[in-house]
Amino acid sequence: MSEVYATRRARLRERCNAAGAAAALISLPANVRYLAGAAPHNAVLLLGRRQDLLVCAGSPEDRPTEGRPDEALALHVLPSPGGDTAVTAAGLAAGQGAESLAVEEHHLTVARHRALCSVAPRVRLADLGAAVEQLRVVKDEEEISCLRIGAEIADQALGELLESILVGRTERHLALELERRLVDHGADGPAFPTSVATGPHSGRRGHRPTDRRVEEGDFLSVCLGATYRGYRCEIGRTFVIGTSPADWQIELYDLVFAAQRAGRESLAPGAAYRDVDRAARQVLDSAGYAEALPPLTGHGVGLEIDEDPQLAPAAMGKLDACVPVTVEPGVHLPGRGGVRIDDTLVVRPEADGGPELLTITTKELLAL
Repeated sequence: MSEVYATRRARLRERCNAAGAAAALISLPANVRYLAGAAPHNAVLLLGRRQDLLVCAGSPEDRPTEGRPDEALALHVLPSPGGDTAVTAAGLAAGQGAESLAVEEHHLTVARHRALCSVAPRVRLADLGAAVEQLRVVKDEEEISCLRIGAEIADQALGELLESILVGRTERHLALELERRLVDHGADGPAFPTSVATGPHSGRRGHRPTDRRVEEGDFLSVCLGATYRGYRCEIGRTFVIGTSPADWQIELYDLVFAAQRAGRESLAPGAAYRDVDRAARQVLDSAGYAEALPPLTGHGVGLEIDEDPQLAPAAMGKLDACVPVTVEPGVHLPGRGGVRIDDTLVVRPEADGGPELLTITTKELLAL
């Protein structure tokens, strides 16, 4: 893996040099992990003129959830607690003779930016922008393998929950149980706060579980994800509790399922982000649900749960092969509930079988 991280840093260095920056300071944890193999708490990565350094607040611990630092990287551990790794890195860059330093302004606070200027007054700070995030969009097969394992864990946790008694249990209790099951099956932890939504809450994107109890006849929407070796996937399903679905539930579910299928089938290298969104959105829009739709149909996943690309109406850009994305249309009807269906897939060319579905829990409308 050391060669992989070295190649990633070399690609970033080329971008920095082209923009006139001799050195770069990476502070966003996901970006640090992408380039260094690990992101210990408060660590930053300095791509220096003479040497690349992982600057840590303390000695990195060999914990799987934090990753293993690239052995080819030099470590610089702060001599005492309470110091600022970014400020230390800026001083080290100045000591290496850097005249300019590219920083992730979207991650630095104003106070931290001022501190960098103070410790390295002769170094010109430039904005690195989202250069690392752009490098992260296309995944290699090792990254995709981590996502695939995370998806298997999430599928397993969800499948076990569906075999248990649900009526009478609270949304909060079910969410906590799902997160425990994720860890039991080998996840680093949940990829994001697990959402369990029942009855009138169902179908709501990002719903935070409450003490509402599952009742007969409810729609039950579940959205969860596993983190495995830092990589995060996502799955969402909707079920009916206890009885045969009502006609309106079947109609709404079939409609959302058709929209989700249209979005999945539109995933291909070269497809415009907004065209994927449009494929799913048109199905729901034509049925009169335009006002009930979420702002986007899906998004990229990886070291963060919400990465580029964004599959949204105004999104610019086209998909590449080996880009993992979610397709997650949904409809929420206030006071009644709704449906969300969410999968994580990897964009693949038609010659390779088309989009690879990572989350495989059935999308049949089950009555539990």
